[in-house]
Amino acid sequence: MKRRDFIKKAALAGAGTVGFPYILPSGILSAQTTSALTDHVVFVLFAGGVRQQEAVLKRYLADSQDEDVEGNIMYNLITGDPPESKIAYGRDDTTNNIIGGIPIDPILQTPLDQIGTLFPEVRFSKGGAGHYNGLSTGISGNYALTQGLRSRPAAPTIFEYLRKHAGFSATDCWYVGADIGMSRPLLNFSADPEYGREFGANFIAPLTTFGTPGMNHFMDFKNYHPDTEWSMIQEMRHFLNNNYVEEGLEIPHLYNKPEEEDFIKEFVRSTFEKVKQGSISLPPVNDNRDLKTIGFALETMAWFKPKITVIDLTNIDVCHSSYTNYLKSLHRADHGVGFLWREIQRIPGMANNTTMIVMPEHGRDQDPNPIQDINDWYAYDHSVGNENTRRIFTMMVGPGAEAGLTVGDPDQPVGDATDIVPTIAELFGIKQIVESQGRLDENSRSLFDRM
Repeated sequence: MKRRDFIKKAALAGAGTVGFPYILPSGILSAQTTSALTDHVVFVLFAGGVRQQEAVLKRYLADSQDEDVEGNIMYNLITGDPPESKIAYGRDDTTNNIIGGIPIDPILQTPLDQIGTLFPEVRFSKGGAGHYNGLSTGISGNYALTQGLRSRPAAPTIFEYLRKHAGFSATDCWYVGADIGMSRPLLNFSADPEYGREFGANFIAPLTTFGTPGMNHFMDFKNYHPDTEWSMIQEMRHFLNNNYVEEGLEIPHLYNKPEEEDFIKEFVRSTFEKVKQGSISLPPVNDNRDLKTIGFALETMAWFKPKITVIDLTNIDVCHSSYTNYLKSLHRADHGVGFLWREIQRIPGMANNTTMIVMPEHGRDQDPNPIQDINDWYAYDHSVGNENTRRIFTMMVGPGAEAGLTVGDPDQPVGDATDIVPTIAELFGIKQIVESQGRLDENSRSLFDRM
């Protein structure tokens, strides 16, 4: 069956703060043009700069540390046998005093590449491959060539396209940030004057909202008296202003529907209770920030059943200074995504009708920097212009994806970092509208058009 034929047949709060979710008014200016292929999309930005060699190439130490040890440490995503020696990516073996010596058991019985579509050689084709540029490119379909930190994307985000052209409400659209660094709170809507805040998504940094800062400021939704508790008001203002990076460090005015505002407040109250009870749906191993973020993202999805959820992960960026910790973080990111996919299938209303897309925001360098870690292994940066840093992969699983399909290889790369926006637009039936706006990069294509 031809790929296009296959696709055709498959179609069937109250506070605007960083780390605190907020809602915006819904709006629709034009209808979708084709049948949707899915009801929900989860887009995982994975996960702080990933080298192809340790990921889809399954080379482990062979292309990095001059060690003749290959193997796959991402066995929830990719098919392949794990390394047979020098295991350093798992949990610590306290009995034998081996750091990372116990691999984490697979979550999924069948790796995602066998039930979905893998593009193993995609390119970040323009500009510097920094984290903010990578995140912005992934959600806007356009490279942030002239932007720096503390700037909203110049091109509309996928949230704005979906809200303006498919009629999604604000609570249908969520950006779940691993933290509030790299200007993540600015990625829920763009600076484009024809889109913008009116069509933005909710942003939440759960480890801020439900961590110590949120516990101190929001947990009981306190009302502070200006005469007797002015210091607490000042502390909250300082917390909000120093964590929200809008222009001038000012919190923008947001428009909230009372019923939606109440729904978000109930979500926050309920989640705080789960935090206190220790009942957040966390992966079996949850010893880093990314894994906890995935747990809170699942709580968000279970509550709101969003149409579109973007989750970004960051722990892999430790590769700047520790290759050992990079391997551990890569292994845990795979563990977390496997858990995410399994648990989505247990959410009523999202099970069996959710498409998940996984793509790193950029790669990492071919050659190491001079820093050595506890195993005397060299660390790796992601340098501007380095061709290896431009190598990434993309995976799609769920409705719309074709099981077991691999598209492209190292000799014939297929795909661009800007492809996710038109792909999601096609999944929701508005690709023609999005493409007609003229905001996508010239290299941007739906993954369906590349198959």
